[in-house]
Amino acid sequence: MSEVLASQPVTSMPRLNEPAPDFEAATTHGTVRLSDFRDSWLILFSHPADFTPVCTTEFIGFTEIFPELQKRGVELLGLSIDSVPSHIAWGRAIQEKMGVKIPFPIIADLDKAVSTKYGMLQPGASKNETVRAVFVIDPQGILRAMLYYPMTTGRNMQEILRLVDALQTSDQYHVATPANWQPGDKVLVPAPTSVDDVEQNLKAGYEVVDWYLMKKSVG
Repeated sequence: MSEVLASQPVTSMPRLNEPAPDFEAATTHGTVRLSDFRDSWLILFSHPADFTPVCTTEFIGFTEIFPELQKRGVELLGLSIDSVPSHIAWGRAIQEKMGVKIPFPIIADLDKAVSTKYGMLQPGASKNETVRAVFVIDPQGILRAMLYYPMTTGRNMQEILRLVDALQTSDQYHVATPANWQPGDKVLVPAPTSVDDVEQNLKAGYEVVDWYLMKKSVG
């Protein structure tokens, strides 16, 4: 068993709330660096391969939410291990056949440098393609969220928007968001860490479910 494990490639995995791995890469919009996105939010996502069915629907989906992301100060950056010419040809095919122009850059990670740093290569899922990974990086270059999907399952674009809204709301108001939260819903007051915190929260006029679970409206 140990011999089998030892034969598997070592996959680097980034960590939440730590600086996102730095990179410089060729894209369909020229060379980009992670530092180019400093002072804005960034969604970096990988797809298995150009000219594939699920990936095509996802790129149309990402294009559809791109204006909403930009309203939130979020840039978008795709990636696969295909070449720049392949990315360009695929984008032109999507525009020609489906009337959708891809507006954001796509990294050509031929040497797998970026995908290795971000744990996008999962040998159990594919030996030569990146999985469907999503990374949300804040304006300080800190990795705030990660999502991984199997090869067969396309991503939910509205959930990605909801995730960005939740992160930005938490940062702005120093709160947490409950399960299934949507913008406009009540948020959660941070759990108290002392008896004094409990008493202060009880007097603050929050909606009290229990001493550790209180809600309030923001915005």
